[in-house]
Amino acid sequence: MFTKNTFFSLLKKNFIAVNGLVLALFIISCSTSKYAATDKVYKQNAKNFSKIIKATPPENQRIDSLNANQYFAGTTNMGIRKPNFVIIHHTAQDSLAQTIRTFTLPRTGTSAHYVVSRDGSVVQMVNDYLRAQHAGAGKWGNVTDMNSCSIGIEMDNNGTTDIWTDAQINSLCTLLAGLKKKYSIPTANFIGHADFAPGRKNDPKNFPWKKLAEKGYGLWFDDVLEIPPADFDTTNALRIIGYDVRKLNYAIEAFKIHFIQTDITQTLTDYDKSVLYNLYKKYM
Repeated sequence: MFTKNTFFSLLKKNFIAVNGLVLALFIISCSTSKYAATDKVYKQNAKNFSKIIKATPPENQRIDSLNANQYFAGTTNMGIRKPNFVIIHHTAQDSLAQTIRTFTLPRTGTSAHYVVSRDGSVVQMVNDYLRAQHAGAGKWGNVTDMNSCSIGIEMDNNGTTDIWTDAQINSLCTLLAGLKKKYSIPTANFIGHADFAPGRKNDPKNFPWKKLAEKGYGLWFDDVLEIPPADFDTTNALRIIGYDVRKLNYAIEAFKIHFIQTDITQTLTDYDKSVLYNLYKKYM
């Protein structure tokens, strides 16, 4: 029998259910709109880039001195940016939230394709096919504009007291596996920011490069090393690996940040030279 008490009981249950639904929708709305403002700017930037790409003939690419000798004929064969390097950084900040804020403030002028948090969560901030502003000035081999040919990955780590968590490194390796397969990135082309910008940057510090190399992301030296020959040219070896040796002391320091770690002075010890000789032969 449907009584007055039954009616109010049902009304109360429905009221609780509706309020629960509203609360859930509110929470979902808050979580998805947390970065709504910067997502909007990202979309507008992407839209502006698409206009530049679609312009036929391309805007601001005409060489005026050619006059009538230059004209446009669209080809059927073209593609988009393909990354060929991965540059790993540490954020030098105290939290994922702080890093995201830094990368969403226009005045900082800096960004990365991915940020890997201490808890293993991965935040993508730039489309792989677009140019993030992460590497800055530097040189690796013949590459001087690394932003145009690389994926930038920031590791959530303050660079001093933080440790590298298993969750973080495992997520990074999963990300690197996907990037390597998708873009056919050579094993030797997984490097650190310090490698590309010696003397200007020192990140990532105390990084588990050996573990990454064992999985195919970067090179590492063998357990058994041999003494290099007496005429071994260490400067030339650093150059062949990729280091900018114009300021040799900084190149040595960057090499040791990556491969030695326990001693990052700007002088090569006998052990350092054996490590360098081993790696030099791998890069030849």
